[in-house]
Amino acid sequence: MKNNETLQKNVQDAIKWEPLLHAAEIGVTANDGVVTLTGIVDSYAKKSEAEDAAKKVAGVKAVVERIEVKYLGSIHKEDEEIAKEVLNAFKWNWKIPGEKITVKVEDGWVTLTGTINWNYQKDAAKNAIKNLLGVKGVTNSITIESDIHDAVEKKEIEDAIDRNWSVNNQDIQVKVSGSRVTLTGTVNSIYQKDEAQRMAWNAPGVWYVDNEIEIEYDYLLVD
Repeated sequence: MKNNETLQKNVQDAIKWEPLLHAAEIGVTANDGVVTLTGIVDSYAKKSEAEDAAKKVAGVKAVVERIEVKYLGSIHKEDEEIAKEVLNAFKWNWKIPGEKITVKVEDGWVTLTGTINWNYQKDAAKNAIKNLLGVKGVTNSITIESDIHDAVEKKEIEDAIDRNWSVNNQDIQVKVSGSRVTLTGTVNSIYQKDEAQRMAWNAPGVWYVDNEIEIEYDYLLVD
């Protein structure tokens, strides 16, 4: 069983283990599985890395991310310049159908919209922005509409989940209705919940994934 103090230390250790975050001053609090991250970092990549590290810790049910990105005084980019760099990053990444994605930048915050065929393309678009200087955050509002109209195979999704070492021993159920997949069951971390969703999105013909998986973990609550 984990108490709040133990979970807090587990998340702190996970963050410190990441090479990008060795010297980062990131505060961590834990309350019944809800972890809050605070602090200031000098790049969006570090902000994203801290959030990802916290999500991988068993027992973390939700992450409240309040990390602020502040670049050094000598590093300043106008929104127009950031937008051009985002479009250029898309151009050189074969996974990203840049012509189908609209980019908006406001005070360093990038918003992506548009409709594409695969979820891996949506993930690739966000990841391509991580290391660009000047970016303070990303809202990925891209939607998925598959160009494959074959019936979604439930067993294929179940088999893919069984092959994934991080979730193959978890209690996950798959339901398919047309192009919509619903996931239910229980796992130990947000990372496992996200991995199951990623497996479902990889199936041909999927337009929607309703991830209703719950994160369950035993806690010993302390004041």
